Amino acid sequence: MTTAAGLAYAGGRNIAMKVPPHQWEDTVRFYRETLGLRELDNPFDSGPESVGFEFGANRLWIDRVPGMSQAELWLQVTTDDTAAAADHLAAHGVARCDEIEPLGTSAAFWITSPASIVHLVSAPDVD
Repeated sequence: MTTAAGLAYAGGRNIAMKVPPHQWEDTVRFYRETLGLRELDNPFDSGPESVGFEFGANRLWIDRVPGMSQAELWLQVTTDDTAAAADHLAAHGVARCDEIEPLGTSAAFWITSPASIVHLVSAPDVD
């Protein structure tokens, strides 16, 4: 876990691969059949069509997303204080992009890195 401005940040367990519909079945088949990764039970009851796999210490979620032309990777960053993290990131010019995917009533939020990689910023216990 690294520290910035008194806040501790760490990489989260979740990696999301957002895949266009025309690539989704082949992508899932690659991880399921070609690599033989163990498939996870999907705890989500709404949102995109999604399949998860054990990916070492992480979980790889492959989401079918209509309207996309190419795949994107989304990462999770955790912190014990999401409100302070939001202030810290805003002070460093990092814009929130919560409109990209609803999170309900969660204190978690979305940002992008300078390389346009989407990150979920959440408490450590948010799966």
